[in-house]
Amino acid sequence: MSDKVWYQHYGSDIPTTVDLNAYPSVIAMFDEAIGKFGDNTAFQNFGAKMTFGELDKQSRKIAAYLQQSLGHKKGDRVAVMMPNIMGFPAAMLGVLRAGLVQVNVNPLYTPRELDHQLNDADVETIIIFTGSTPVLAEIIENTPIKNVITVALGDLGNAALPSPPADERISNATSLTDVLNAGEKLVFEPVEITHDDLIFLQYTGGTTGLSKGAMLTHGNLISNVLQYRAFVGDLVQEGDELIITALPLYHIFALMVNFVSYFLAGAENVLITNPRDMPAFVAELQKHKFTMITGVNTLFAGMLMTPGFEKCDFSNLRNCAGGGTAVQKAVSDRWKALTGGHIREGYGLSETSPILTFNPPKSSEFRSSIGIPIPMTEISIRDDDGNEVPQGENGEICARGPQIMKGYWKREEATAEVMTQDGYFRTGDVAYMSEDGYFHIVDRKKDMILVSGFNVFPNEVEAIAAELDNIAECACIGVPDDRTGEAVKLFVVKLPDKDITVEEIKEYCRQNLTGYKNPKEIVFIDELPKSTVGKILRRELRNV
Repeated sequence: MSDKVWYQHYGSDIPTTVDLNAYPSVIAMFDEAIGKFGDNTAFQNFGAKMTFGELDKQSRKIAAYLQQSLGHKKGDRVAVMMPNIMGFPAAMLGVLRAGLVQVNVNPLYTPRELDHQLNDADVETIIIFTGSTPVLAEIIENTPIKNVITVALGDLGNAALPSPPADERISNATSLTDVLNAGEKLVFEPVEITHDDLIFLQYTGGTTGLSKGAMLTHGNLISNVLQYRAFVGDLVQEGDELIITALPLYHIFALMVNFVSYFLAGAENVLITNPRDMPAFVAELQKHKFTMITGVNTLFAGMLMTPGFEKCDFSNLRNCAGGGTAVQKAVSDRWKALTGGHIREGYGLSETSPILTFNPPKSSEFRSSIGIPIPMTEISIRDDDGNEVPQGENGEICARGPQIMKGYWKREEATAEVMTQDGYFRTGDVAYMSEDGYFHIVDRKKDMILVSGFNVFPNEVEAIAAELDNIAECACIGVPDDRTGEAVKLFVVKLPDKDITVEEIKEYCRQNLTGYKNPKEIVFIDELPKSTVGKILRRELRNV
């Protein structure tokens, strides 16, 4: 294993291996935490709290109902379609306890997207936020759905919260309250679960067509939790963590890191239902001395721009993890000036459970890097023919480790396309490894812009433009150009009440970028199109 250049940064603190057999299933992990921290608060949302013990009781009622009333057997798929509300952890623990496979669904999906996912996963039961039921009502007749369990905003939490009513077109819906009442009288039958059993169908973003379900196993999630804990060491302090979960739990980043990893550590988890309401989000942050927060670059930038954020108490903040897209140095620098610490960037995908790399806990300076591989993870940078490229050269990130998915659900050909002969997963991201063993993402292969035959990676252009004081955020794409084939077009959102001109931006880019990388066209825009996780959707800028 000595050929791993990055091991030089492990020192004596980070082990190169973890005991993958420490737990037989993710449920065993949850049970250990419930046994240790039963009376502690596990989740809070809109001021209401739920202990580890209460969550355990409610989840067993849901599991009993799924087994006895709905007749679900081990391996059946159950869709969970909710924002970050108290019903989510209870539903998830119930689904998993019954040995079922949770299909994580974005509550903001369009009818077309929902139709595809429910049919693809062959789902008969959906546990859904009442506010998302109108979309389900549009397409339910075209799906295998037989059972609908509706969850209100205040279920298991602040019962006084007003919640949208369930769509009247769904006639056979059962409320979560009724499920819990019925489940209390039913017998839950424990299910034997192994590492090979599926835990989640995690649908990929579908940027290249219809989304595919990554089959994640209990073994994948156990591996990634233990890899993360081993890597970050005492950045996680058992029984003394308060984590802010603003990223949606249906997304693998928050699901694995915020929920599963920190649940095992006995953390109190503050669920943020609508982080897009920045003033309300910041007002909630002011109430907590949080130890950990995860986010994407746009979320961190949004917090920094929101009045009142500077009044938060950062004295206990130990770890701030960024992922999803590149964390920009300009944002991290502003973050450190306010909170005292940089944003630590990591990297992963739905198919990798998700963490592959992270910046080591002892790195105090910001690096424009996704860090180094976590224990038992191998990263190989390869060319289009599958050959490893020399260190320092660009190529596709290929990864191997115990956190890599079993494959794509019902898509053997698609699985074969992304797996190499020697068992590496091809990520579709372009990167290089620097001399010191750190990895640097250059961009998504498909986002690359070709100017006069030269590769231009949008991340690099965006990071330079974002350094300008009056720019809130920006994104660039390639557009057809008669002379150069493609040209760089930059979209810019100004900071509130600030001004900057096209010429000022162009001049700064000219000073900091090689000629062919410079934006030929600059457009000011009120806001950038983003996914629900906060990733900038460059493809949608083509229609602007």
